[in-house]
Amino acid sequence: MGTPDFASSILDKICENNSDTVIGVLTQPDKPRGRGHSLAESAVKVLAKEKNIPVYQPDTLKDNAFLPTLKKLDPELIIVAAYGKILPSYVLDYPKLGCINVHGSLLPKYRGAAPIQRAIIDGESITGITIMKMAEGLDTGDMLLKNSVDITNEDNFETLHDKMVVCARKSIAEAIELIREGKDVYEKQDDSLANYAQKITKEDCLIDFNTDAISLHNRIRGLSPFPLAYSYLDSKMIKFTSSVVIEENKDNAPDTVGRIVGTDDGVIAVACQKGVIGITGVLPEGKKRMSAADFIRGQQNIAGKSFCAQ
Repeated sequence: MGTPDFASSILDKICENNSDTVIGVLTQPDKPRGRGHSLAESAVKVLAKEKNIPVYQPDTLKDNAFLPTLKKLDPELIIVAAYGKILPSYVLDYPKLGCINVHGSLLPKYRGAAPIQRAIIDGESITGITIMKMAEGLDTGDMLLKNSVDITNEDNFETLHDKMVVCARKSIAEAIELIREGKDVYEKQDDSLANYAQKITKEDCLIDFNTDAISLHNRIRGLSPFPLAYSYLDSKMIKFTSSVVIEENKDNAPDTVGRIVGTDDGVIAVACQKGVIGITGVLPEGKKRMSAADFIRGQQNIAGKSFCAQ
């Protein structure tokens, strides 16, 4: 059960090791995408069709809606990765080997919808993959194994996602082997250490320079390459694709916060409450992504102007 690229790569790994045992795939219904709003298939569906695996796309799992098909498939094990629907108890309890989930954090930290982005935004230096037995709570199940992934100061959502995919492929292969050999031993989560990685909203993306440069840099890279952090300059939205920390510790006067204090070396230097952040890549309203240097060249002098929330 899965939907996006992350889940597709895990399905690929399962098929690589157990190509004759995958009896079906559940994924989200096709959704309108792009300017033409044509229906687009999920990454998992595309891969499953390539591998001639039956695909099921129920609109709902509630009220035993999927139970007849589940009984027909009669799976021994269900593997879930970013499926996008809550599984009711009749699904969780059906397979004799259980339902296991591939989660993108080192549980119990970052339960919820956006663990990879939130780990970067919070300035974490390490994250990882947890394989857990699914329970009716949100990412609360007992853990089978965990593998860690380092987060560098240069990582953004895309680069960390790609590292997490490699780890997830390794982790699911290990988990299946443990289950196959009857060596799966589960550890309860310490709920007192849990936090929740809320879904990214538009409000999360609006940059407030009234904070420190390191926090802003973490937010920009955690939201890049999508949905992207943004602010307004001359009443036009400008999104930030990349950044650097120019100064960490300088305290700036309140009336300078958000002001562009320099454009040297093709970097838009902006005063924060503490420190100075350098914007190195942008997506201006109505235009394509470009370097900050190209943006600067296409503007009249922007030094001294200020970013604002509207």
